Amino acid sequence: MWRKNRKADGKAEMKYKEAYDAGVSRLKEAGVEEAALDARLLLEHICHTNRNDLLAHGDRKLGEDLCSVYFEGIARRESRVPLQHITGEQAFMGLVFEVNGHVLIPRQDTEILVEEAMRYLHDGMDILDLCTGSGCILLSLLHYSNGCIGVGTDLSGEALAVAERNGQRLGGNYRFIQGDLFEHVDGLFDMIVSNPPYIPTGEIGGLMEEVRVHEPLMALDGKEDGLYFYRKIAAQAGRYLRGGGYLFFEIGCEQAKDVKNIMEGEGFREITVVRDFAGLDRVVYGWNPKPESKPDSEV
Repeated sequence: MWRKNRKADGKAEMKYKEAYDAGVSRLKEAGVEEAALDARLLLEHICHTNRNDLLAHGDRKLGEDLCSVYFEGIARRESRVPLQHITGEQAFMGLVFEVNGHVLIPRQDTEILVEEAMRYLHDGMDILDLCTGSGCILLSLLHYSNGCIGVGTDLSGEALAVAERNGQRLGGNYRFIQGDLFEHVDGLFDMIVSNPPYIPTGEIGGLMEEVRVHEPLMALDGKEDGLYFYRKIAAQAGRYLRGGGYLFFEIGCEQAKDVKNIMEGEGFREITVVRDFAGLDRVVYGWNPKPESKPDSEV
């Protein structure tokens, strides 16, 4: 507690800029990457301010209560709790999503998946989002379209509770289903999207602590070679896609060739690989040439 351990500089009150500088210093000492950004975002979240306040109102006084909350947050970040778990939210596609330890934190890389899918999304389409987590992909697609209907599935009931709260706040014609991928899914869809677990099991131990310790293993572990869920989804997706429907995957940056081969082996056409802003392979998608067929649950 900051009141008990006034590690910043011993003051009960501080100026806005002083608090920020103290937060940056502590995070840097703890070896936190992007210490300045995290300190600023945490301060803005707690004080309900924006980045301009640091320059324009750096001399404003922060009372003891705000200082206490801020430095408690700094202490949690020092211990490698993700900033988003401290604030309880993450911006994605211009929207704000609730997040906690039961869901993956939405990343900017995943916006590439949403943006590519939107190029093929038309009003009134049916969308299926597998491994939906926080619901950020599906709810973003629904938000930026008209008359679309969405279904999101996840094996984790705790994750779906987060997705449902996000859906209630953001709106849209959606429903979430607990199950293993296509389990309990009925009907046909114009588009299937998925950011499945894709990290090889043997590599999880080498992930940064914020991810390895604080994000759900279920959403990270792609089994032995990281390709398990791509194989499983691609093998079944044709039975849930309308003819001409699209399957979109987010991938690890070294998985494009393998995922492309998997999709080609299942009959998908015009497989396309899209790079992220860092120039790394990030999305693979293709379309289903097969005529419409009933899902297994309807056969």
